[in-house]
Amino acid sequence: MNVTDQSRLPRWQSALLNVARGFLMGGADIIPGVSGGTIALILGIYERLVGAISRVDLKWIGLLKQRRWRDAAVHIDLAFLAALAAGIAAGIVLLAGLMHFLLTDPVARPRTLSAFFGLIFASGLLVARLVRHWTPRQITLLVAAAAGAWWLTGLTGHAIEPSLPYVFLCGMIAICAMILPGISGAFILVLLGAYVHVTGAIKGIPRGQLSGDNVATVAVFLAGCLIGLIAFSKLLKYLLARHEPPTMAVLCGFIFGSLRKVWPFQHDLTPALEFKDKLYENYLPEQIDASVAVCLAIGIVAAIAVFALEWLAHKYDLLESEDPFESETPNSEA
Repeated sequence: MNVTDQSRLPRWQSALLNVARGFLMGGADIIPGVSGGTIALILGIYERLVGAISRVDLKWIGLLKQRRWRDAAVHIDLAFLAALAAGIAAGIVLLAGLMHFLLTDPVARPRTLSAFFGLIFASGLLVARLVRHWTPRQITLLVAAAAGAWWLTGLTGHAIEPSLPYVFLCGMIAICAMILPGISGAFILVLLGAYVHVTGAIKGIPRGQLSGDNVATVAVFLAGCLIGLIAFSKLLKYLLARHEPPTMAVLCGFIFGSLRKVWPFQHDLTPALEFKDKLYENYLPEQIDASVAVCLAIGIVAAIAVFALEWLAHKYDLLESEDPFESETPNSEA
């Protein structure tokens, strides 16, 4: 994977850049079926993000016990994670209302999905370029991952009243999906039937609804997220360090498979339901009329924008793809 050195940037510029990256990731997390992990991979911070999270380990805990705060912060790349988290939070808060309108308005929805389709498709092509030598094995992994993501994004979930152990399991699974490109953690919660239960508990606490059930649900869910995030990030870090080409092929497949969820041309099967409960069915336009042409144009412009941003990132050394704190075993080309 091509690596550029971001050390030439002043610290404050690097922090602002990471806040902007987080902002884009937060905006992506709002979109049903779109993962912030996809944006992290596009922006070249995926490996650094996975590496930083994976270093929440016994060594880090030991540094905290010794009150070596600075060493502990450096160990987990805290400045990077904090800037990214601030951007993600800002993206979710500031873009939530806009994205809700764009995804519910009957005119804006297909155009918005067209933009995301173009962005994600072009991003998949960029990720495919990171695999230097495509072998039959890697092609097979790509196709299998794409088929799995395609199947997964076509499923529908049913709300249930989950037990606390089930909420813990949902947290582990959802957070793993959230850092995988092409798979939305919120969508996984919908499939597991826990989305309404968990989000209802989370929304209730700021409103003063401090019932024992709400607090327990949120606490157990966050515990599941924490355990799942740390464990899965370690696995991902190992795979990226030792088996990068096949791992990138799988991640690329996830991206292409997720395109089913953002196909611009969809029938609303449940017009009477609220947005979070709606079901849509993809269709292929029979003719290219003005509205279809607009969607196609938006998708093409969005795809071109991705390639333009990648070019600018390379030109100004803004693309960062390597964990700056640890050197790993050379990647396998298998």
